[in-house]
Amino acid sequence: MDEAERARRIGERVRSHRRQRGMSLRQLAGLAGCSVGFLSMVENGKRLLDRSSLIAAFAEVLQVSPAELTGQPHPPADPHATAAHEAIPALRLALMGLNPVVVPQGRSAQPPEVLAGRVAQANRLYHAAEYGTLTAALPALLADLHTAAEMERGRGWRRMLRLLADAYHPACTLLLKNLGYTDLAFIAVSRAAEVIAELEDPVYSALSGFFQTHVLMAAGSPTQALARARSAVDELERNLVTPAAHALLGELHLISATSITLDKRRPGRAREVEVGGHLAEAAKLAARTGETRAWHLNFGPTNVGIHKVSLNTDLGLHTAAVEAAARVHPGLLDAPGRQAAFHSDLGRSLAHVRGREAEAVAALLEAEQIAPQRVHAGALVRETVGFLLDRQLPSHVARDLRGLAHRMGLVI
Repeated sequence: MDEAERARRIGERVRSHRRQRGMSLRQLAGLAGCSVGFLSMVENGKRLLDRSSLIAAFAEVLQVSPAELTGQPHPPADPHATAAHEAIPALRLALMGLNPVVVPQGRSAQPPEVLAGRVAQANRLYHAAEYGTLTAALPALLADLHTAAEMERGRGWRRMLRLLADAYHPACTLLLKNLGYTDLAFIAVSRAAEVIAELEDPVYSALSGFFQTHVLMAAGSPTQALARARSAVDELERNLVTPAAHALLGELHLISATSITLDKRRPGRAREVEVGGHLAEAAKLAARTGETRAWHLNFGPTNVGIHKVSLNTDLGLHTAAVEAAARVHPGLLDAPGRQAAFHSDLGRSLAHVRGREAEAVAALLEAEQIAPQRVHAGALVRETVGFLLDRQLPSHVARDLRGLAHRMGLVI
């Protein structure tokens, strides 16, 4: 095929996908970062679209795989994921206690209010699934918090310790659930446990158990994870003195239920009963607390509902998961990561309900729109996308699915 013929075919594909999306020349050109004149020449076959950056830009805006435009494979690239992984060496040093940040001699510690704001921002970045930005920010934040804790041995010392614990926890969940560095997550949790031990606060000790449970689940030991969660529940039930403590107890019931779903050695019906029991306890606590952001988490009726969808999905009760989803309104949470988790799990269940595969793809695309970094890193979502790629789907649904698969690095 000569260059003129290739340009004509690519131009036709670009025009066809643009019209299917209901976009004007000006809209597509603006979103892709090129001139209207250039796009017009591409669509009319007068200019060959051969720059990988522009091919990727058009494909991203049109929500298709680049191969849908060029007819040829095109290596996927996720700059956000790349940025997160590139920042890992500095974060590793920070977790090892080797400060990767050069601190000028004589520098004083930042004011507690400034550090508290940075810790809150780190947790917001985690819940917004901005993993690249968060990973880059954590090494300096941890270094500055340790500096402040070492310098502050007066009344503000305990506050610094609490801030340190609150900073280690997004580091743990980021490394564990989203980037796959289980060993580094274990170090983060261990560092947090050391800090919390100095606080001698039973509620914070239960929080430490909550995050240790996450690590044990990821390490492939749901039995130990459940035992650690139960220990934290027992400790916390003796110290339910604040609404925040009730919210944490609810989270512990939710993670206990998650641990049980992962334990394949338990009989299926027994697992369902135990999971249901923990969900019921969490629902009672959520009715008492309402929607909260205690401990930089998102406990409340909405998050309990989101867990009901995910837990039924993991148990293989896909129809029940879809029915539960109809009663959940994830937009009530100011947490894009949790919203994306809801749509991802709904998509995973819909993929296994006969005749609802197109809805499954729509749900997965909705999740990606909300929090692309979370969705692209999700192993279970990747499995579902691979499963759907082998199904017979309407042409427009298959096209959208191939675009998602490309952005996840599953196909080129």
